[in-house]
Amino acid sequence: MELFRNTNIDFLGKKWYFLAFSLIFSVAGLLSIFFWHGIPLGVEFRGGTLVYVKFAHTPDLDQVRQAMDRAGLKNPRIQRFGPVSADEVLIDLGLQETSEAALDRGKNTIIQALQTQNAGNEGKQDLNNSGAPTLEQYLLQKDPLHQGTDALSSYTTIAQKIEDFRNKERGGILSSVDELRGVVPPGVVSALQEGFYTSNFVVRNVEIVGPQVGGQLRHQAILATLYSLAGMLVYLWFRFEMIYGVGAVVACLHDTIITVGFFSLLNKEISLTVIAAILTLIGYSMNDTIVVFDRIRENIKLLRREALDDIVNKSINQTLSRTILTSGLTFLTVLSLYVFGGEVLRGFSLALVIGILIGTYSSIAVAAPMLVAYQDWRARRAGEAVARSMSSSRNKAREKVKVKA
Repeated sequence: MELFRNTNIDFLGKKWYFLAFSLIFSVAGLLSIFFWHGIPLGVEFRGGTLVYVKFAHTPDLDQVRQAMDRAGLKNPRIQRFGPVSADEVLIDLGLQETSEAALDRGKNTIIQALQTQNAGNEGKQDLNNSGAPTLEQYLLQKDPLHQGTDALSSYTTIAQKIEDFRNKERGGILSSVDELRGVVPPGVVSALQEGFYTSNFVVRNVEIVGPQVGGQLRHQAILATLYSLAGMLVYLWFRFEMIYGVGAVVACLHDTIITVGFFSLLNKEISLTVIAAILTLIGYSMNDTIVVFDRIRENIKLLRREALDDIVNKSINQTLSRTILTSGLTFLTVLSLYVFGGEVLRGFSLALVIGILIGTYSSIAVAAPMLVAYQDWRARRAGEAVARSMSSSRNKAREKVKVKA
């Protein structure tokens, strides 16, 4: 299958336009990385506290941010999490603590911040954010069923039944205490109504990544990228020539810089999944570059009398249909992943969307012109060496003539 045949586009004739395009985006990305946003690292790399909150209805992120501000939490990262229908929000507090107390502190901080929206329930506890031990202690103190010596085992069972019903049957959120009627005895429901109310949210999970772990992951991510580039360089040096490997690696570095620069310009966090996407696009770009280089190598053997510029242009045009088909179909796939994949895959798919476009472009506009520039430079040096040799020979001949004279 071919989209078009016998194309004759002068790609090398447009190399200065390509160079300008690459410089604009590369410099813009580097300026953003070093002087503006920096590299916005995800919690895996910088460390921090993540709190997952589920709401009873679609959350208003602006209201959530206002609640965080009122609680004294400055600039927490707040974003939708999971599918839209899940009504979940991920809050990154940035607190770099690793103790067990930090888990409870992060959870309680969010609960207290969001409970400012539940006025009129002062002195009561939130049933949706209370675990079985809290319920057990409250029921033991109230003893609404008058259990006497059997109170501990009885209320332990009831508290666990309440928690299971809330989490398994109601998705973690009860709309009112009355929902427990028929699940537990009426006396227990009445006692809970005195001391508990139901909020419109529940803190589902709290995760902490320490700064030491984040630094180690950051170091390993950099090494993984550099090792992959070094391995590809060695492979291409062995299979082609050194300049082919250098050209392909420079093209991959170009792709990586522009992709990371886009994330910096857009202030999108770089997480472990984004690093996986960057490694994927490095391999994808390298594969596309190898296809072009392999056709160039074949045509150099077949078209010995043609200029290298013409051979490279012809090789790119011959592989253009394959490049457009492969890259186009892959691009449509990752674009669908970006649009419909949800917030969890948003960073991964965005990196692939950018990377596939830039990787396809760099195989044609960066790697191939670099190969031609090097070969022209080497030819000029060889010509200069021949000229110097001939000049030296003529000078020696003149000296011999002078001596004989």
